[in-house]
Amino acid sequence: MAETRGGRPIASSQKPTGGDKAFAGGGKKQYFRRKKVCRFCVEKIDDINYKDLRMLNAFISERGKITPRRISGVCAPHQRRLSEAIKQARNIALLPFAG
Repeated sequence: MAETRGGRPIASSQKPTGGDKAFAGGGKKQYFRRKKVCRFCVEKIDDINYKDLRMLNAFISERGKITPRRISGVCAPHQRRLSEAIKQARNIALLPFAG
């Protein structure tokens, strides 16, 4: 018999998988992930220059995409300035649009 929810059949993608248990690791030790800190706040860098290509390349993937905040660890105000600088450098052909 098919499982139902409120009179409708449940799709296979909506069925519980059991992966959401509190301790599903068995006996594996969980590692501690250190909190990422903003590189610009630590080094007290106020202006992000579009001409500083070495610094901008650190925040661009090999495919040419801007690295998101959750990966790079940059705070929100600096991420906005960083993305504007990268876009400005792309527009005047200092950086490629694609890798």
